[in-house]
Amino acid sequence: MSARARIVGWMLAVVGLALSVSIFATWSVLLARLDSRINLEISNEVDKLRAYVHPESGHSFTRLDDLLDGYLSVNTPDRWETFFSIVDGEAHKVTAIPPPVRLDADAELVADLAEATEAERGTVDSAQGPVKYAVIPVRVQGDPRQGHLVVAIFYERHRDEIVEAVSTLGLSALAAMTLSGGAGWLVAGRVLAPVRLVRQTAEQISDSTDLTRRLDVPGNDDVAALAGTFNHMLDRLERAFVGQRRFLDDAGHELRTPITVIRGHLELMGDDPADRAETIALVTDELDRMNRIVDDLLTLAKAEQPGFLTVDDVELADLTVSVVAKARALGERRWRVDEVAEARMPADRQRLTQALMQLAANAVRHTAEGDLIAVGSAVRDQYVELWVRDSGPGVPPAERERIFGRFVRGSGRTGAHDGAHDGAHEGAHDGAGLGLAIVKSIAEAHGGDVKVTEAPGGGAKFVMTLPLRQLWRQW
Repeated sequence: MSARARIVGWMLAVVGLALSVSIFATWSVLLARLDSRINLEISNEVDKLRAYVHPESGHSFTRLDDLLDGYLSVNTPDRWETFFSIVDGEAHKVTAIPPPVRLDADAELVADLAEATEAERGTVDSAQGPVKYAVIPVRVQGDPRQGHLVVAIFYERHRDEIVEAVSTLGLSALAAMTLSGGAGWLVAGRVLAPVRLVRQTAEQISDSTDLTRRLDVPGNDDVAALAGTFNHMLDRLERAFVGQRRFLDDAGHELRTPITVIRGHLELMGDDPADRAETIALVTDELDRMNRIVDDLLTLAKAEQPGFLTVDDVELADLTVSVVAKARALGERRWRVDEVAEARMPADRQRLTQALMQLAANAVRHTAEGDLIAVGSAVRDQYVELWVRDSGPGVPPAERERIFGRFVRGSGRTGAHDGAHDGAHEGAHDGAGLGLAIVKSIAEAHGGDVKVTEAPGGGAKFVMTLPLRQLWRQW
């Protein structure tokens, strides 16, 4: 059974139960009120008879039948009521309005009622169902005859009116349930439409691995929130699949060449010890390069996943000075600290150090011994700038965007800067073109960016701009 059918079914079950309880309660209350009203009506008729024969009423009677006839002539019964009199055990007179059943024609009933010596109440069965009655003994001084006034109310007729009213209420409730069921079916369909869309989208993605589809559910309710969560999940899945596919493509592309080189040299390796030593050295160098490529690819893949950053408060001045101290081992250059920011920011100190060391190693590769390399940090308009500049040949404007891509190599010391550095000490060999891509990933993971400009006095200046107070991406 679909969720739509279950929702409507449960709704109708709850509404039906509520209406059933309501109808039953109405039925019980109406019956109780009917009993109370009938008892009150009988008591009222007894009181009216007593008031009619009371001396203060101005009526005087010498004959029993005059009293009974006079009372019946002035007292008209209500709907589904009848009055009749009994004189000396026989029915005497009935009201002019014909009753549903002539109780006075039942000799056995009349005889039983004539035996009453005081006012009594009771119920008797008739062709019209139960009849509630009251029999009141009546005597007139000077008249030896014994009389009775009988007040009868046809209970079943009153009850039939209640049954009809409750039946109408039940039919109305059934019609209301039918209408509400139809309306609930339509509403449930509209409410669950985004859920069905989520399921259909998930099925299509499962069948085709197309992660570009998104749900458009307006509003701010739970279903819209579900669609937003689903879209967010698709965003992360798409990034993960794209990262995985790019990782496989990059690894296949970059590892194919060193593997081919290694295989070729191993196949051509002879028995000469010098040749073998040369081949082993070359193979070892290629294996080291493959290891660095894999490490850099893993770093880039992790940069797109949660948990890439370990965030803590970073003292920018200490970070800047420590990077310069570590970078001095990369080459004989004129190392300098341009400026230090006296501030703290939430960031991953190790990743920022890794990015700055990549930039420093890149600067070493494109400068000569004795050239200037400077590292600095500053706070400008709630943003932190971390930079590495050098006095090398600089980066042509046409290359300033391209060099941050993957596997983009420059032309060495005489050309553009190379994004090809795998570690802090890489500067003496050709890289795989991943160094600046790693720097860009680290900057973006902190919610910032990196760019290259022309340094004052010539050369290149690589600047990472990061938000000071909070990370853009929540890890």
